Amino acid sequence: MALALKFLVITIAILALASSLSTASDPSPLQDFCVAVNDSKATVFVNGKICKDPKLVTADDFFRPGLNKPGNTSNQLGSAVTAVNVNNLPGLNTLGISLARIDFARRGLNPPHTHPRGTEGLIHFQLNVGKTNAIAFAGLSSQNPGVITIANAVFGSDPPINDDVLSKAFQVDKKMVDHLQDQFWWDNN
Repeated sequence: MALALKFLVITIAILALASSLSTASDPSPLQDFCVAVNDSKATVFVNGKICKDPKLVTADDFFRPGLNKPGNTSNQLGSAVTAVNVNNLPGLNTLGISLARIDFARRGLNPPHTHPRGTEGLIHFQLNVGKTNAIAFAGLSSQNPGVITIANAVFGSDPPINDDVLSKAFQVDKKMVDHLQDQFWWDNN
C-alpha cells in the first residue's frame, strides 16, 4: 500500500511539472511612447533609439506623408517599396511595428526577400494582374525589420560568393553563375 501511495505521489509530481504553464512575451513598454530622435545628448535610450524629450514631441512625430502617392515603378522590376519604419516615422519607436506600401506596374514584381528582424503580413489592394497597376500593404513585426533581397545577397555580394559553391548549390554551370554575378541587381527598397 505504501509503495502504491509513493507511486501515486511521484506520478502526480511528474504530471504537475510536465503540465506547468509557461509564457513568454515582450516586456511591457517602459512608458506610453518614446519618440525616436537622432540626438546623442538625449538621456533615455530604449530599443535601439534615443527617446525625444516628451515635452518636445509634436504630431509630426507620428505622421509620414506620401503613402497616398504611388511609388515610381519605372525600373526593371516594375515595383517600388515605400517603407515606413522608425527611421522615417519616429513615433514608431518601441512599438515593434512598421509597414510598407508596395506599388506594382503592369507585370511588375517584388523580388524574393527576407526581413532579418521581423515577419511580414501582406494585404493586396487593386491587384488585377496584367491589366493595371496594383498596390499592396505589408505590416511588419518590428520597428526596423531590415530587408535582404535574395538575388542581391547571392549573386551581387561583395566579395562575391565562390563560383564553385553557387554552381553546386543551384545546380547550374559556372558560366551561368558568372552571367548572373555580372548583372546589375536592382533594389526597389
